[in-house]
Amino acid sequence: MSTDEPERTSGTRPGRGGDARTADTGTGTDAGTGAGGGSGSGPDAADPGAAAPELREPDLPRTAKVRQKALRTGWTTGACASAAAKAAAQALATGEPVEVVEIGLPSGRRVTFATERCALLSADRAEAVVVKDAGDDPDVTHGAHITATVTRAPGSGLRLDGGIGVGVVTRPGLGLEPGEAAINPVPRQMIGEAVREAADADGQELTVVISVPDGERMARKTTNAKLGIIGGISILGTTGIVRPFSTASWRASVEQAVSVMAAQGEDTLVLCTGGRTEKGAMQMLPHLPEVCFVEVGDFTGAALRRAAGYGLSKVVFVGMAGKLTKLAAGVLMTHYTRSKVSTRLLGDITREVGGGEELAARVDVANTGRHAYELWEEAGLLRTAGDVLCHRVADVLSRFTEGAMEAEVAMVDFTGKRIMAAYPPREEGQ
Repeated sequence: MSTDEPERTSGTRPGRGGDARTADTGTGTDAGTGAGGGSGSGPDAADPGAAAPELREPDLPRTAKVRQKALRTGWTTGACASAAAKAAAQALATGEPVEVVEIGLPSGRRVTFATERCALLSADRAEAVVVKDAGDDPDVTHGAHITATVTRAPGSGLRLDGGIGVGVVTRPGLGLEPGEAAINPVPRQMIGEAVREAADADGQELTVVISVPDGERMARKTTNAKLGIIGGISILGTTGIVRPFSTASWRASVEQAVSVMAAQGEDTLVLCTGGRTEKGAMQMLPHLPEVCFVEVGDFTGAALRRAAGYGLSKVVFVGMAGKLTKLAAGVLMTHYTRSKVSTRLLGDITREVGGGEELAARVDVANTGRHAYELWEEAGLLRTAGDVLCHRVADVLSRFTEGAMEAEVAMVDFTGKRIMAAYPPREEGQ
């Protein structure tokens, strides 16, 4: 999901949805509070004569887009896997296919699911399928056939594994051991409780295998491969419920990506605003492993806070003019509903680099960050003014971490492939 669209000062750019796989924590940072909890005061290194901008990290409402009617919630892959597992276990225990099954959510709420298919495969094996309904959330796993196969054997206890289409963890930092199926801790608990409601796991050994036909193809549209989850999707969810357009899923995925990177022992975090800038950043820094590159979206503050908490010492931010302008103004959560591009800031930079009052006045009232970028380009000031913009962003990032992280910044063009300006400044041709 890319956030590389040009920023609009009018705030009319459409909102972005995501798979709300985690509960919205509602956490945010008070204005002026950095990663270490301090005020982050200090002069703007790019312009010693100017007051440093106040650091702000506004929080988002539960939905990032206003609708005329309430959005329909859906079910996580974890909830669907629990329902399918219970249905298969119940069919095995009773000898009869199950059409409707009830499970408990972590909140204590009881919910029912219809099975798409439930059948006895043999005297000691049953299988059930629940089709995932993500509600009004644009989720790549919407419509997935979450399948549970339950097998009984002599012994006791319950074993859980992943089958076709469920990923395998290959790196630390995900809360699961490398080699395990990518079934997160809360879904594991839910599946175990659901199966034990339907069948005796003490007088027999029950093996539950969760699979997702076509899950490997679905996973190509997720960040699983970068996180070290290979071969399929993850079985996720902390509440069992998908809350449409929740900002929590994006924020949580950013924080998780930083955790995985830190667990690899890497020390340089590269934050990219979207898919195009990520590709450009990888070309810019080919010596860094893929895990270092995090598509941060609007949650720069959340990423820096997590990185500082792990003791990382360097951040490289790669973005386009609009996002960089918001950051230079001290805004660390840059969604269009909570911030806008300050073209007056860009006008001030124009004056600082000797662009003349006529040009500066035009930049002051530019329609978008991209429009200001184009005015600089026409005037032959893109490199000079862009370097100052990047310097201001670097100062904000460093202040937010209270100096714990060295910051470098690069501004790319609107293809995401070419570096047009940077801090520290780059030699021509770099």
